[in-house]
Amino acid sequence: MNAPGPTEPPHRLRPLRALPDASGVEIIDQRHLPHALRMATLRTAADATLAIADMAVRGAPLIGATAAFGVALQAQHEARDAALQAATAALQAARPTAVNLAWALQRMQRRWLALPVADRAAACWAEALAVAEEDIAVNAAIGRNGLPLLQALAARRSAAGGGPLQVLTHCNAGWLATVGWGTATAPIYMAHALGMKLHVWVDETRPRNQGASLTAWELGQAGVPHTVVADNAGGHLMQHRQVDLVIVGADRVTARGDVCNKIGTYLKALAARDNGIPFYVAMPTSTLDLSLTDGLAEIPIEERSGREVTHLSGRSASGALVEVQVTPDGTAAANPAFDVTPARLVTGLITERGLVPAQEAALRRLMDPRP
Repeated sequence: MNAPGPTEPPHRLRPLRALPDASGVEIIDQRHLPHALRMATLRTAADATLAIADMAVRGAPLIGATAAFGVALQAQHEARDAALQAATAALQAARPTAVNLAWALQRMQRRWLALPVADRAAACWAEALAVAEEDIAVNAAIGRNGLPLLQALAARRSAAGGGPLQVLTHCNAGWLATVGWGTATAPIYMAHALGMKLHVWVDETRPRNQGASLTAWELGQAGVPHTVVADNAGGHLMQHRQVDLVIVGADRVTARGDVCNKIGTYLKALAARDNGIPFYVAMPTSTLDLSLTDGLAEIPIEERSGREVTHLSGRSASGALVEVQVTPDGTAAANPAFDVTPARLVTGLITERGLVPAQEAALRRLMDPRP
């Protein structure tokens, strides 16, 4: 029998925390990690919009929660329709790919449209708090539903000669990308807490290095054994049977199971398929977009600044945080932030409602409100 997962996440901090007096939201400014842990306070909808656009907060679930609080903060200052609509439009435009942003904003809009202006501030704040707390519960459920996969693969590795379970991740789908637990990392944290011997290969995830800077920092804080590798090393590791399982997060999943995630995910899925390695996607149902079918044709792919490709940030020998240029002067750089992995390459989707295949019929049944 599979042991139940732990109930408490492996961290005390939250990347987003509402202030008790409802005057703002405290966030971890992730632009400074892993070399400095700095907090920032968002007090207006414009603050929330900028935090999302500049990636002080990032990760689909966390973007959604931040946007919900952005609407709530706007309602604190001005709750008439025009002001709330304008704030919602600005938040929506901050990051176009992650569907959780639109999901959270639509939820907030349904809430405030049903109320008179005088009641909107309190109701919107309560709704944003609910979005955040539900995210923690959803991610914990993803962890519990993914845990048996890790347990089964660990047992198979043990039978074949032992050693820790080898998991490969891409980008950061940990608690820094959510309000708590993370999506792809939730089963990992639960397995580690239960004493499973495992090791995580962490893709550096160029160009912003979310794996090297954020996932590695998270895993280190939790005491999970891990090794950072160059993005292009994943296929080599798989060929040499050094990976048992790939788990990634998602920014949007279509009705037929196409998965949009951080650029480079598609290549990992191809390598996993070629080497017969399970490729799973941890997906809260808020990331499922049943209005879209063909991920390649229909999902908008954010094109970010080429400077993220031509320059790197890091800590110098003196301890100072510096930015350096790595390309010749005048070199053009393209920077698509996401790619789409076709459903045929996805072994399964780990959701808060259970494990489902990346197939349209299964996904529509998953979201059917009828018993």
